[in-house]
Amino acid sequence: MKSTPAEQNMTESLEQPRLVVHLIHQLDAGGFENGLINLIRNMPPERYRHAIVCLKDYSDFESQLQPRGVEIISLNKREGKDFGHYLRMFKALRALQPDLIHTRNLSGLEGQLVAALAGVKLRVHGEHGRDMFDLYGKRLKYQLLRRLLRPLIGHFIAVSADLEHWLIDNVGAEPQRVSQIANGVDSIQFHPRLGPPAAVGPAGFMQDNAFVIGSVGRMVDVKNHATLVEAFLRLIASPHPSHQRLRLLIVGDGPARAECVDMLTRAGASHRAWLPGERGDIPQMLRAMDLFVLPSLAEGSSNTILEAMATGLPVVATAVGGNTELVKPGFTGILVPPKSPELMAAAIADYCRIPEMGGRHGMRARSQVIAHHSLPAMARGYMAVYDALTNASPCTAAQEKRA
Repeated sequence: MKSTPAEQNMTESLEQPRLVVHLIHQLDAGGFENGLINLIRNMPPERYRHAIVCLKDYSDFESQLQPRGVEIISLNKREGKDFGHYLRMFKALRALQPDLIHTRNLSGLEGQLVAALAGVKLRVHGEHGRDMFDLYGKRLKYQLLRRLLRPLIGHFIAVSADLEHWLIDNVGAEPQRVSQIANGVDSIQFHPRLGPPAAVGPAGFMQDNAFVIGSVGRMVDVKNHATLVEAFLRLIASPHPSHQRLRLLIVGDGPARAECVDMLTRAGASHRAWLPGERGDIPQMLRAMDLFVLPSLAEGSSNTILEAMATGLPVVATAVGGNTELVKPGFTGILVPPKSPELMAAAIADYCRIPEMGGRHGMRARSQVIAHHSLPAMARGYMAVYDALTNASPCTAAQEKRA
């Protein structure tokens, strides 16, 4: 017997949005974490609900997600081998009973097996970048792990073409089960400065004609901030008069911060650099910069590059991973080889000596972000993957028709 329209409407109203669990290493300050928050904020709540399971812990993101009713669970995984966290993960997934789990990067990969054992039938895995200990994704034991768990994964998501090709060519994922979805950025929050740069930093750091070289990100080995510091020290040691305007601003915290501070102190350049640690006002920090530099050894698709481009900044970045897809040499920025402080210094010097070039490249960079890296476009990409796996429930189809 067919349902009446009234009965169909009642069924639709009773059916809850599907629950997606995002399994990540840690919810802390960083581009990857901001990307997840932006994704949740830009997905319609009537389509999908969300929960976040952190292998380690989380910081103050709970307040940002509270209006969305997002539950955040910490598994408190200890350093090294902690087999107990697998049991805690299993229990959390059994309690949540999600429709779909979305794991990310190598640290979350084993969650695919735990999810399968916990009865989660729909499983997605995303690759956002590689770690310091496996920069090119070729380490044998991790290759074996990825290939072993590959049959459990319903669909892969890569944030760059580089990672998409690697998943297909090295991991053996079927091309039709891999989607490349570009990261998105809030081009309203991250906008060009509307007047003179703000006087940030301690007294004496900024001058009227200062040219601020900036970078944002966790200060860990893979981000390689020491190369940027070395390039900066080379420039201010040169006799060129324009280099006396240079200032260095690195926003972020981590184990490499002390090394960079020590390099600057030993060179007697502390008064020309500011490393404030972690900050909550990244848009304002970016608007204090004249040039953004990312010296990473490896990248997936850098959210900080996108935020800098949205702010109207030219970008000097290393020619690794997804950087080569975001930065257009001679058009929006300059690419240099990793661990090449002399070439990085030369690229920075070009922008310092030819300020109009930075203005042109920065305007083009913002236009590129608006055209290709909007948050709604990113959310639509993820929803297409989720919808394909969940087969778009009758409730979802009806809501789409009404919209």
